[in-house]
Amino acid sequence: MAVAHGSRDPRSAATISSLVDRVRWLRPDLDVRLAFLDLCAPKLETVLATVSSAVVVPLLLGRAFHADVDLPGAVARAVAARPELDVTVADVLGPDARLESVALRRLAEVGVSPADSEFGVVLAAAGSQRAQPNAAVVAVAQRLAQHTRWQVAPAFACAARPTVSDAIATLQAHGAHRIAVASWFLAPGLLPDKVVRQAGDTVRLAAPLGADAAVAELIVHRYDSTIQGRLAHASAVAWRSEWSCGRRLSA
Repeated sequence: MAVAHGSRDPRSAATISSLVDRVRWLRPDLDVRLAFLDLCAPKLETVLATVSSAVVVPLLLGRAFHADVDLPGAVARAVAARPELDVTVADVLGPDARLESVALRRLAEVGVSPADSEFGVVLAAAGSQRAQPNAAVVAVAQRLAQHTRWQVAPAFACAARPTVSDAIATLQAHGAHRIAVASWFLAPGLLPDKVVRQAGDTVRLAAPLGADAAVAELIVHRYDSTIQGRLAHASAVAWRSEWSCGRRLSA
């Protein structure tokens, strides 16, 4: 079950739906369903009511409020309503090198070469009141700088600083002759539009990560890793049970 946050912007749900279609194409053996935490239908709890078991893969780029509060809360309510429901929640999508590769491709699509040292690049993300998810974005910006000839500065659309405008000013003060903005968003929406407004008309604007094949592959990887973890846990429990039984019999 792929679970996105949801947005009032219809472009967001359309992009997420296309991404989930790619997952279905990659894994026709799976029953792949789409749900949302808020603002779009179907809601996660509604979809969970139609299944007996599920692996929930959060379509979230970091561990902020939605991943640590909204999602566990929705799952807990669904399980409280149906205690027999078997739900395992996978890790969020980011950070991951595949996402960073997609961000680089989106910049290349607007003519920003990794070898062009004249560019300063703003990595624009949503932002959080929590330090950890913001620090993860800073780390992504640092890795992009290490693998290109750009100066890279993180920026946030809300809840944290620097803003996109602040980051652009910092890059220009450090000698960047041209500015590009990389979108650390999965889909278009209200916050990506805010980034566009803050960036202005003189910068290169990359599209969100979107329904990219690499993102779909990452979703499948999160699912497969969770299934493998469940199997390993079940094997360990069975082994401990057999070992304990053997000790009692020998005694």
